[in-house]
Formats: sequence, C-alpha cells, structure tokens
Amino acid sequence: MDATFTAEQDEIRRTLREFVAKRSGPDEVRAAVRTPAGYDTALWATLSGQLGLPGLALPGAYGGVGCTVTELALACEESGRALLPSPLFATAALAAPLILALGTDPQRAALLPPLARGELTATLAVPGTGLATALGLTGDNRGDWAGGGRAGGVQATRGEGGWRLYGQADQVLDGHSAGLLLVAAHTGGFARSRTLLFLVRADAEGLVRTRRTALDETRPQARVELRDVRAELLGADTAADIPGALAAVGERAAAVLAAEAVGAADRALERTLDHAGQREQFGRAIGSFQAVKHRLADVYVQVQAARSAAYYAAWAVAGTGTETETGGEPVGGLALAQALEALRTAASEGIQLHGGIGFTWEHDAHLYFKRASADDLLFGPVHRLRARAAERSGLFPHTMPTTPVTATEVA
Repeated sequence: MDATFTAEQDEIRRTLREFVAKRSGPDEVRAAVRTPAGYDTALWATLSGQLGLPGLALPGAYGGVGCTVTELALACEESGRALLPSPLFATAALAAPLILALGTDPQRAALLPPLARGELTATLAVPGTGLATALGLTGDNRGDWAGGGRAGGVQATRGEGGWRLYGQADQVLDGHSAGLLLVAAHTGGFARSRTLLFLVRADAEGLVRTRRTALDETRPQARVELRDVRAELLGADTAADIPGALAAVGERAAAVLAAEAVGAADRALERTLDHAGQREQFGRAIGSFQAVKHRLADVYVQVQAARSAAYYAAWAVAGTGTETETGGEPVGGLALAQALEALRTAASEGIQLHGGIGFTWEHDAHLYFKRASADDLLFGPVHRLRARAAERSGLFPHTMPTTPVTATEVA
C-alpha cells in the first residue's frame, strides 16, 4: 500500500479548501440551510460545473472525472470541515454508484451525465428509518426492512401500466430537493419476497415530499410518501442481488462519511485550539495549563487515528468494493465508527473548553456537535457499526458447545 497522495489528490484538497473557506463560513452555512433547497444552489452549481465534484468517482464515459472513491473522500473531508450543506453525499456516494452498478445502458447514459454535471441531484429512499441497515452497516440487509409480507414499508406492484409504488420513507437525505429518487421497495409478497430498486422522478404524480425538522440542519432530511406512484425498475433483471449491491455501496459510502467526519473533527479541534490560545484566565492563556493541554492532546490523537482509518478505508474500497486487499474485511464501517467517535469527542471538548459561551445554543461549536449526534443516529450508532463489523469478520462465533463443559474439563 502506498499511503502517499498524488499531486492531483493534493490539488483537489487544496483547491476545495481555499474555495470553501471563502464561500461557506458559519454564517453562510446558517443562511443556506434556511433556503427552500437546504443548500446554496449557486455554490453547488460552481462546485459541480467548475470543480466537477459530483462526477469525481464516475467514469469518463458518463461525463465523470474518472477518479476513485479516494478522491471523493478527500473532497468530502474538505466539505466536512465547513459542514457544507450540499447534495454531494446523497448524489455521488449513494445514488450514482447504484445506477452505475445496476442500471441498464440506456439508464446510465440518460442519468449519469447530468448527475456528474450537477444538473440533476439524486438520493436513496429506504422505508422507515433503516438507512444504515439497508446499506449493511449495522445489520444484515437481507431481511424485511423494505416492507416484509404484503404491508408496511414501500410495496411495489406490477400491472399493465408498469410498476407502481405505495408506502413511505421517513428519513431521506435531501429527499425534499432531489430531482431523482432511488426507492427501495418490497415485492413478491410471501411467495417470492424480494427487494428491488426503482427510479422515481421528482414530478411524479402521487409523490409527496415533506422536509422534516432535523437535529443537524446542514444534512436535510425529508419524509417521502408514495401514493400509487409510477416508477421505473432500476436495471432489467428482477432477480438482481439488490442487498449485495446496497452493501457494496454502503461500504464505499461509509468510507466517504468517515473522511467527512474527520474533516469536521479536525476543524472543531482547530477552533478550540485557537480559542484556548486567546482566552486568558489568571493572567495567562488557558491553553498553557497542563490539564487543558492533556485534553487537547487526547483529542488530537483520536482525530489523527480516525484520519488514518478513513484514508485506509477509502483506499481499500477504491478498487472493487469490499473484496480488496483487505480480504473482504468491513473497513468502511470500522473507519466510520472511529471517525464518528472522534467527531463527537472533538465537538464535546470544544463546547467544554469554550466555557460559558460554548454552552449557548447559537455558538458555532454546536454545529459540529449536532453533526456528530445526527450522524451517529442516522448511520450508527457506533457500537452497532463495530458489532456488525465483528459479526462479518467472524470475530465472535455464534455456535455454542453442544455438550456441557464439566469442572474437570475446565481444570
């Protein structure tokens, strides 16, 4: 493994950091999340048109830049530093890889180029609140999370007019503003139960989208209701391994999310260090006290460890998903767990070390604390990410001895 970034990768980071620092400070972030779209559409057009962020990990044949998940992760690390509200993650890390992996040639040709240019945004809609389960991050995604039996979740039926969807998804990232929804739905009833993915346009009749009040305003969520909505099957084969494709995308998305969380944690630590060097108590900067130094040093070590894990995960999944030189180990979920933990620690310590002003709800430190808490709820929690990784790795065998163990045998 070569851990050195290329000149191109370093340039992506440098350019994006300078650009975001000028255009997306805390005040701009607060203003952007209160717009109908939930993000600055002009800034998104620039990020897409001039920097090509949505197409970083898409092949050149479909209008993409032709890079890998590593470059996308580095871009998201920089956007995470500023908590930049944008449809980048939902579009580039969730929807586009699924279309690339499962779509037919006409579907790829029609959808991927506008996604790469940022002219079309997309997201993944799964029933209920099971996004982490659907992506295989916190549990086996071959269960009935899409709507088991004949009711619940999102149901798909096929008639003379094509496929129809009925149901509801409660936590859809950027669901109120995305131009295209990839909806996971259950079909086949009990006899031929299976999960399929469908394409639903934003203007589809019977589609109702409601933006929800979210703990983290910088990552908008929506409730999506499908009332007998006409949909197009993603791909041409109803026997496709949808859970397997979702798990592969989930591993990549986890690596990208881990890098994003590391960027946020690093920036939260920087802000705390600046404050500790300026705020004085007993005639000296609080950053000069040994107790404060120890706390900041612990946060620094945790952030750097999370950064190493995130970079390794991005490198590992950049090739063929989970079947890489890691031997198929769930590195994305483990990196995400470590990064979310580092972000929560950095944000919490930031609030504590800012003193009384840090506890005011309007302080910028709370933006990072909300991101840490919301991501832990949406993609975790951390202990479930680690438990799932341990389960997939076979760390703790589920089988127990069939005969009792005697005291003599123990001795």
